[in-house]
Amino acid sequence: MKHNFTVRQGALDGVEAFLSVAGHRNFRKAAAELGVTPSAISQAVRTLEARVGAALFIRTTRSVGLTEAGERFLSRAKPAFEELVAASEVARDLGQRPTGLLRLSVPPAVVPILLEPLIASFCRLYPEVEVEIAAKGELVDLAAEGFDAGIRMGQFIAADMVAVRLTPPFPLVVVASPDYLDQRKRPERIDDLRGHACLRMRRSDGSIAPWPFADGNRAVEAIVSGPLIAHDYPALLGAAIRGVGLAQVPGPLAEAPLADGRLQALLAPFAVKTPGIFLYHSGIRQVLPKLRAFIEHVKYRGT
Repeated sequence: MKHNFTVRQGALDGVEAFLSVAGHRNFRKAAAELGVTPSAISQAVRTLEARVGAALFIRTTRSVGLTEAGERFLSRAKPAFEELVAASEVARDLGQRPTGLLRLSVPPAVVPILLEPLIASFCRLYPEVEVEIAAKGELVDLAAEGFDAGIRMGQFIAADMVAVRLTPPFPLVVVASPDYLDQRKRPERIDDLRGHACLRMRRSDGSIAPWPFADGNRAVEAIVSGPLIAHDYPALLGAAIRGVGLAQVPGPLAEAPLADGRLQALLAPFAVKTPGIFLYHSGIRQVLPKLRAFIEHVKYRGT
């Protein structure tokens, strides 16, 4: 059920003065508590009474008491004002130190490349920050979906976003398992891919991504074919390790299986470099400490 209402300008003026006087039953003590003159307190209360349309206090030369209207006003205004003060303190706290819920939209490939080694140490350093990672392959509207920031490879970030570099540039590498290469001739040129089972990625827009290469100063996009189409790089990498075919994946993702021999790198002279991985946010609002702390932590631990 919707309620149509407007908050009048200055609706809270005098409320703090009223609550202080009601608490002390004394205008001078209320003035001392709030650090103003007794006449200022009296004026604030008179203005509030005029706006409310009822007397809130019974004043005598020796005492101050509440009218029935004052009692009712106090019963509703005191908890509401205390909640408002608490809300202000919570908001101020969020603006001063890393705390609260940090929501990040991250493609699945970035989780093992960047976040898995860092998220545990970040959570230990900042125990008052709760981190929520939404592994999404598609680009999202950060503000509309309630995310503080997103993480993507640089070429996929819109120009109107504020981007913060998290990794150096890195190549897209073509890899295959030794078992696969024992059965097929090793490709030496880009054109050799036509005779191979190439594992492909379906983009968030539904299209299948070609494999980009650099042939000297010339950019080349190879249209490849093969037995598997996946929606993320980790799935392609896992299939390549199992000998299903060749895969083109971000270099950092392939480092471990290349180092331990589960994969071998191919077509290295033609590898194209990507701009690297960036954290991005709208930049419309001030960067809160929780996000600033995360950016600095990732940048520091990545060096």
